Amino acid sequence: MTDYLVYDVFTDTAFGGNPLAIIPDATALPEAQLQQIAREFNFSETTFVYPPRDPAHTARVRIFTPTMEIPFAGHPLIGTALALHDMGRGDTLTLEVEVGPIGCTVEGGLARFTSTTPLQVESHPALGDVAACLSLAPGQIRTDRHQPVQAGVGLPFVLAELSDGAALSAAQPAIEAYRKCAADYPSQLDFAILAYVREGAEVSARMFAPLDNIPEDPATGSACAALVAFLSQMEGQSLTLMIEQGVDMGRPSSIHAEAEIEGGLCRAVHIAGRARRMMEGRLTL
Repeated sequence: MTDYLVYDVFTDTAFGGNPLAIIPDATALPEAQLQQIAREFNFSETTFVYPPRDPAHTARVRIFTPTMEIPFAGHPLIGTALALHDMGRGDTLTLEVEVGPIGCTVEGGLARFTSTTPLQVESHPALGDVAACLSLAPGQIRTDRHQPVQAGVGLPFVLAELSDGAALSAAQPAIEAYRKCAADYPSQLDFAILAYVREGAEVSARMFAPLDNIPEDPATGSACAALVAFLSQMEGQSLTLMIEQGVDMGRPSSIHAEAEIEGGLCRAVHIAGRARRMMEGRLTL
């Protein structure tokens, strides 16, 4: 039997944030069962923890959505770091993921990781396509600051600024439009969209990835990392954003996102948040 934990991530309140299943020692699990286990939990991500390849690091972490393994994600890193910290693995951790080693710290219940993966812009999806995916009119997507863009720092998302909070609350994924866009703009994820409204440093966001079996995600650290990296590089200045997500789902999440700009490029992104242990048990496989 193999132990598991469930943490609610990017919250310190029970039943808030984004649930994460963590297998703290996955060494006994057959490779063929990893995707099946992630699908059984059916959270947006499940992490499987292994001994590190480099003995100087804390652990190797593999991240699965219900449909695929992915190289990087935010709430799995925050949740896994806090789980390992709670298990006595220290305040400073280095977690090996597919994009490379990620440094994490835990202080006062707040976990923080730093990614130095460069920002990559993959495509500029048509305004009408993105609006159709969100069941919105094109005029409800704001374009004076930037057009919709597919970009990421390890995992790509379509970033779309909306006109106001009413448009954000009204957004709903339209599956047929998503299928068209996933074919037209292929990427690691199937046209995952982070829709957001911004007032200065305050951001309200929703993330939809229905073709990846994530109709809506309560907190998406990798998407927030993409957003702060893209905006900071576009504006040519380091930025700090406080991002609220999951409110429309009844699972409010708080994500602290920072980007460092040097020479006009985003050189580092820092994502921080809290998490709360909710469940523990055993897989009886």
